Amino acid sequence: MAKEDLAVEVGDKPRLASTFAELGICKELVEACDLMGWKEPTRIQAEAIPHALQGKDLIALAQTGSGKTGAFALPILQELLEDRDVQHSFFACVLSPTRELAIQIAEQFEALGSAIGLRCSVLVGGVDRVQQVLSIGKHPHIVVGTPGRLLDHLTDTKGFSLKKIKYLVLDEADKLLNVEFEKALDDILKEIPKDRRTFLFSATMTKKVEAGSKYSTVDSLKQEFYFVPADYKDKRLGALNRFKAKDCNILICTDVASRGLDIQGVDMVINYDIPMNSKDYVHRVGRTARAGRSGYAVSLVNQYEAQWFVLIEQLLGKKIDQCKVEPDEIMILKEPISDAKRIALTKMKDSGGHKKRRKVGDDDDEVEDHAHSKRSKSFMKSNRR
Repeated sequence: MAKEDLAVEVGDKPRLASTFAELGICKELVEACDLMGWKEPTRIQAEAIPHALQGKDLIALAQTGSGKTGAFALPILQELLEDRDVQHSFFACVLSPTRELAIQIAEQFEALGSAIGLRCSVLVGGVDRVQQVLSIGKHPHIVVGTPGRLLDHLTDTKGFSLKKIKYLVLDEADKLLNVEFEKALDDILKEIPKDRRTFLFSATMTKKVEAGSKYSTVDSLKQEFYFVPADYKDKRLGALNRFKAKDCNILICTDVASRGLDIQGVDMVINYDIPMNSKDYVHRVGRTARAGRSGYAVSLVNQYEAQWFVLIEQLLGKKIDQCKVEPDEIMILKEPISDAKRIALTKMKDSGGHKKRRKVGDDDDEVEDHAHSKRSKSFMKSNRR
């Protein structure tokens, strides 16, 4: 990045503007923000958008749930609108480490651009390639994808090129700059112009582009941990959509769900196991206490994980309170939970949920161990309304 480009860090600075109009956002997009319930810009939006509108590259580091998608989507759509007389297909490319986050980003672009005829294409794995090729054939303005599938289309889909894009956005940039995406990202960069605007957005950042920021979680998030001895503790899109629709109020998930997903009404995150990478903790607990709301995060910590938990506290720069629970309170819940577990396991077996047939002598713990052979990382809970 050139000297005039900018790294934006969201700290305790005063907000630069109190309305999207004051930021320089055009009338059509201000109305779109209003329809989405965005009454005023968040801190990252107020800090980043004016510089983006000036044509600068950005490295933006902000807390989860702070409106990062709007911070890069609005400047891109604004420039697209300013040149509305020009047929701008493949105007911007947004990369995400997960397909769930890519779909969410595309949904926000489409919502903001619904009144201006925005075309958006999502290129992710696990989805029919033929449908994606048809989507590319409609010459979308915005391409959102994961690195692997985007590279597949750049290599194999006839006529698909990003040689003329004006913007490249890396959302969850620290993850995308890790070694697992390195080759795909390098190959993609060879296929896009150097004369472009580049936005890097994340809640945490890799040392490759470290901005010297202290990591933090929002003040409205209450964080606690509960010490659990190891012997006690031992005892994807479809599910996500059901959780969003409040058809179920508990989501058991791996770290895939910790990256960028904005799910309304999540009031608690339970870390079943402690992430060995401290930054992953910041992303996990960031699924709650979003956009000014309050939330609660509790971590189950055994004696072997205490060292990792200390590293998390060091990263956050504060001690996390230990949750105090009376053993008698837990024992009151043991019987109804055991009954519910037994009923659930029976239903799973009857519906074919287990590939393993129950044998004589098997107890519930053995069946449960089989059902949870891929241990979940965390839980998210929302209120059913």
